[in-house]
Amino acid sequence: MSDIRRVAALAGCSIATVSRCFNEPHLVREKTRERILAIASQERFRPNLIGRQLRRKQTGLVGVMLPSLTNPIFADCAAGIEQALETQHKRMLLTTTQYEVSKESQLIEILLRQQVDGLLLTVADTAHCDALDLLARENVPYVLMYNHTEGFPSVSIDDRVAARDAIEHLLNAGHQHIAMIAGYVAASDRSRLRYQGYEDAMFAAGHKPLPLLEVDFDARTIETSLQHWLDNMASAPTAVFCSTDLLALEVIKLLRERGVHIPRDMSIIGFDGLKYGQLIEPTLTTISQPNHEIGRRAAERLLARLDGTDIHHDSLFLDHVLLERKTVGAPSLDRRR
Repeated sequence: MSDIRRVAALAGCSIATVSRCFNEPHLVREKTRERILAIASQERFRPNLIGRQLRRKQTGLVGVMLPSLTNPIFADCAAGIEQALETQHKRMLLTTTQYEVSKESQLIEILLRQQVDGLLLTVADTAHCDALDLLARENVPYVLMYNHTEGFPSVSIDDRVAARDAIEHLLNAGHQHIAMIAGYVAASDRSRLRYQGYEDAMFAAGHKPLPLLEVDFDARTIETSLQHWLDNMASAPTAVFCSTDLLALEVIKLLRERGVHIPRDMSIIGFDGLKYGQLIEPTLTTISQPNHEIGRRAAERLLARLDGTDIHHDSLFLDHVLLERKTVGAPSLDRRR
């Protein structure tokens, strides 16, 4: 890892300017700031933010990084965080990555520069997150939400078990030809675990998993990908497991436009338990996560870490619930396999 002198030399500026870029970025010209940050990233330079924090008293600020607030699960989570922090007269400083992995380290450093006492984070993939390595090295108190990997303090449901339960519900309804649609599993530990749960249930029932359809969460891309998938499939599945409710709602919309009746022609099951699922007809069968409680329990756990009463690096699993509604039915007789 490089030091501040090398970054200053490569950027063609003084050490003071590099320091100001990280501590008071608004005082540095935009072009200079961008050049310094690019070189710092290339050189893997990280300012010693933590040393400053260890020499000061707590500020009462907790940094929170979530993927998005347009997804209701994270808005509910943020409300749970706020509720827990208010009981201890602490405030949250919230930022979102908009699902851009490249922003994670930068946003965490910005939060640390605001002298937060600790961090509550949801990252794309704990297996490939440099920011977590930084926090571990420098002993920053943090708790993950929705991520769960051995060795990291976290609060979530067990995604793999929950996905398996979703597939078993479809199997119990008589389906064998079950497909899955998800975000890119290589970039998301949650998608990866849910896919593993899908495979677990299919193999346990003696059925071969179908090829996974991976999509990003742009509606136009989903539409194109789904149409191509359906047009090129030798035989359509009788049921589809979607890794999120938002994805399930988009799939239902597109299937209806193609004249597919749900659940007579195809059953759909989602994942998250969004209230939106109750507003469509037929109502969406889904796996529900306790999003408000995930936020609240994660915040409580971070507060315990800050006062030294929680020193464990393990996953706290909360219960998920299968909401049996109307988008799952038995496959029609001529489509049973």
